[in-house]
Amino acid sequence: MTDPFAIAKSRAAKPAGPGRPKDLGKRAAILDAAKRMFTLHGFEGVSMDQIAAEAGVSKLTVYSHFGDKETLFSAAITAKCEEQLSNGLFAIDPAVPLRDQLLGIARAFFTLITSEEALAIHRVVTTQPPPAKLGQLFWEAGPRRVQEAFEAFLRDEIATGQLAVPDVHRAASQFFCLLKGELHARLLCGCGGFSSDEVEAHLQASVDMFLRAYLAPHSPRLAR
Repeated sequence: MTDPFAIAKSRAAKPAGPGRPKDLGKRAAILDAAKRMFTLHGFEGVSMDQIAAEAGVSKLTVYSHFGDKETLFSAAITAKCEEQLSNGLFAIDPAVPLRDQLLGIARAFFTLITSEEALAIHRVVTTQPPPAKLGQLFWEAGPRRVQEAFEAFLRDEIATGQLAVPDVHRAASQFFCLLKGELHARLLCGCGGFSSDEVEAHLQASVDMFLRAYLAPHSPRLAR
């Protein structure tokens, strides 16, 4: 299966140039620092100097790995998504009922979008004045990549006869909108107060609605 995360990474990667290979440990430290700093202070409130100090590296090292602050911001968003939504999550497992696999994706996605870090970054990008360049960076680095990964999953399920989906892109968008639902909107408004049972009921109902729309007749992996 095509790996949308890997493709997107290759598009965004800066040429390594001559010299020694990049230190992966320093890269990870920079990403961890960037995720913390952008979450706490927003994009404009953080400098590359501050991120370098937080990561315990030089500013030159930060620029060597990421080139500029926008590239670092995009990489931090992608890294956060990959922490919660591993590439294997979107690989078909013939031993797992289709509904169970969709629920696994749903639970991981909902956990991601309702994390404090994700909510904080969402507030950062939605309060930027136009033109919304930061919002576009966020969309390309996070939501678009996740949706492309799910679209690849849907195409694989269509090829095996499990799903009948006339418009894969639209169906993927509908799936994630269903999962966000009222609960995510309440969190964005600062209203919490729902239980884990309420979340689980919401996710199961969303997956069932999706399957009613797109399940192929006589799908053998609906249940075991």
